[in-house]
Amino acid sequence: MMLTGGALLALAARTALAQSAPPAEAAPRLEDRAGGYCDFVRGVADAEAALELAPDVYASIGVVNAGEASGGTSDSALGKPKPRVTAGLSYDFVGLYRGNALRKRAEAECRRQRAMAMLEAAVHQGSGLGEDAALAARGRVLDEALPRAEELVTALRNDLREGRSTLEELNAVQVRLDTLRALATNTALARERLAGRPRVAEGQRLETLLEEMRTADDAVESYSGGLRRAEAWQLSLRGGYDEVFDVEQTTPFSGQLMLTYNLGHLWQGSANARAREGRRRSTIEDVSGVSQRVGELMAELRAVQRTEEGRLREVSTLVTDLEGQLREVESLQTREIRRFRDYLLLELTRLRAEQAYLRAHVESLATFVGAGTP
Repeated sequence: MMLTGGALLALAARTALAQSAPPAEAAPRLEDRAGGYCDFVRGVADAEAALELAPDVYASIGVVNAGEASGGTSDSALGKPKPRVTAGLSYDFVGLYRGNALRKRAEAECRRQRAMAMLEAAVHQGSGLGEDAALAARGRVLDEALPRAEELVTALRNDLREGRSTLEELNAVQVRLDTLRALATNTALARERLAGRPRVAEGQRLETLLEEMRTADDAVESYSGGLRRAEAWQLSLRGGYDEVFDVEQTTPFSGQLMLTYNLGHLWQGSANARAREGRRRSTIEDVSGVSQRVGELMAELRAVQRTEEGRLREVSTLVTDLEGQLREVESLQTREIRRFRDYLLLELTRLRAEQAYLRAHVESLATFVGAGTP
C-alpha cells in the first residue's frame, strides 16, 4: 500500500511540474533585448522548482536494536542488533508553494528586465529620442519636393541659354536647391546613425516604463520574502518499505506525516518588511541607477520639447506667410515674378520640411514624456 502511495506521490509531482510550467511565450517583440535574460531566469527557476515539486527517494541499510524494532516486548532481548532495510518516497507539500513562487519570481524578474532594457535604450538615445519619426517626416517632404525643384533649376538653365534669365537668378535658385539636397543628405545620414542604436517602441511613456520596472522589482522582493518565510515550514509525507530481518512483521511497510515549524518565523515578518522597503528606496536613491538617469533624461527631453514647440510656432507662421505670398504671385506672369515664385517655392519647401520635422518631433516627445507645457 505504501509503495502504491509513493507511486501516486511521484505521479502528482510530475503533474505539478507539467502544470506549473509557463506557457510557450509568443514571438518576442521587435528590439526585445531582454529575451536572453528571461530565458536565463526561467531556466534557473525551472531547475530549482523541479527539486521543490518532486519527491525524494530514500533508502538505507543498517542495524537496529531488536527490542525497539519489535515494540519493546520481552520476546526479543534489548541490545541484540538486527539488520534493517528501508526504502521509499518522501514528499514535502510546502515545496508546491516554493516551486510556484520561484517561477513567479522569475516572471517578475523578466518583466523588470524588459522595462529596464527599454529604459536603458532610451537613455542611450539621449536627446535624440523621438527624432527618428521626425527625420522620416522631413525626408518624406523632401523626397516629394526635390524632383519639382530639379525641374525648376533645369528650366532656368534653359532660359539662361536662350537669354531669358540671368546668371544671378540661376545662382540664387541653385543655392536654394543645394540647400535642399544637403538637408536631404543630412536627414538620411541621421536616420542611418539612429538605426544603429537600440530602439524604443513608439508610444511608450518613460514614466510608465519606470513604474513597471519598480513594480516588478517590488514583486521580486515580495516573492523572495515569501520564499524565506516558507523555509520555516515543512509538511512531509514519508512512506515505503521497512523490514527488520529475523523479526516477525505482519506488513513490512511504514508511513509518517510530519509537520515542522521553525520559531524564527515569528521574527521574519518585520525583517522582510525592512528589506522590501530598503530595496524600494535603493532603486530611487542610487545616483548611478536607471531611475536617476531616466529622470535626468526626461528633464532634458521636456526642455527640448518646449524649445521645439516654440520653433514649430515660428516656422508655421513663416509657412503661412510664404503660402500667402505664393498665392498672390501665382496670377502674375511677368518674368521677374516667375523667378520670385520659383525662389518662394524652394524656400517654402525647406520650411515645410522643417515644419514636418518639428511637428513629428513634438508629437513623439509627447508620447515619451507627456504633453508639453501650454
